[in-house]
Amino acid sequence: MKIIALTSIRSEYDLLSELYRSLDRDKDIDFRLVVGGAHNSLRHGNTYEDIVKDGFPILCKIESLLDSDSATSRIKSASILLLSIIDIVNGFCPDLIVYAGDREEALIGAMLGAYLGVPTMHFFGGDHAADGHVDNPVRHAASKLSTCHLVSTSEHKKRLQAIGEPDSRIFNIGSVALDKFVNTKVIHNVADSIHGAPIKKKIALFIFHPVSGELACVRQIINDALRALFDSDYHVFIGFPNSDLGSSDISKAIEQALVDKHDYTFYGNLDRERFINLFRSSSLIAGNSSAGILEAASIPIPCINIGQRQRGRCSGNNVVFVDADYCSIKQGIDEVNSVAFIEQLSGVKNPYGDGKAVDKAMAIIKGSDFRTMFEKKEDPLSVQS
Repeated sequence: MKIIALTSIRSEYDLLSELYRSLDRDKDIDFRLVVGGAHNSLRHGNTYEDIVKDGFPILCKIESLLDSDSATSRIKSASILLLSIIDIVNGFCPDLIVYAGDREEALIGAMLGAYLGVPTMHFFGGDHAADGHVDNPVRHAASKLSTCHLVSTSEHKKRLQAIGEPDSRIFNIGSVALDKFVNTKVIHNVADSIHGAPIKKKIALFIFHPVSGELACVRQIINDALRALFDSDYHVFIGFPNSDLGSSDISKAIEQALVDKHDYTFYGNLDRERFINLFRSSSLIAGNSSAGILEAASIPIPCINIGQRQRGRCSGNNVVFVDADYCSIKQGIDEVNSVAFIEQLSGVKNPYGDGKAVDKAMAIIKGSDFRTMFEKKEDPLSVQS
């Protein structure tokens, strides 16, 4: 069986990394990666090298990301990736194309499968946030083009049913992104190692991505968030923004907010093992990354979700949603440090699963006849929820 997976950014690569490992180890599967986008960008850490270190076979490496922070550059970059890989994928003749989530790579993988006649598998379909971000319709559009869906929760399954996908195409296995928390070995003092000196304060992990409705005030949001964390006596580990529109403004805002500050560390790009252990070492995660919503409960640590991004998504009791201003953020931090919140945190269960989803995914991949599922003849009007 020949399988390819599309990956263009560190965050999405890590979501499926444990599945990739199982696919690569299986002697009955010829597994390859198509690597594009930010992976091949020096500005974004050149994470292609991490994929090479992981040892996964690479079908092709495509330099597709335009170094431009504009509304047009992202879709132009996507078009470069699509045009560059059509003949390569077609020549490889895969039996299955795998992709994840809500970025443009999911749409590219879905279109490749639909037009080249190759069955496709979409991970993390059926999720939805109420923030109005483009990720939502992209995710749902990719789902409608996909042959089958491996979803993380029963809510996600219901949402796919609501857009006309039948039960026979939907498999609720939990999130394969959580398996890495079970399988990644513990490294002690990783935060001290990354910082370069012992850290005596509690650690806050800060990751903030641009949202179109907040771009005009992003500098104030960043300043308020970091000030609230410093005022709460945290040492803050700060991740650089991804390749979305507005990333340059976020980088500049972070630099301005850190003038005369000392209790912080830029961690740039970290390999999966060190990032997972930094995550484990943190006392909270703040910002608006999906890692706080989907993964923090598996440690568990609190998540302070700032602003509109991620609103409406299924989350554990470790997540506190706050408005994007200093007072709201500070109140959220005070809440997660309260005795009552800390006491209930130990009993938090991650609604996205228990970190044992990869084996379920492999059983479906190896036990299903995807060719018989390829033609989507069902009429959405006749699909019963």
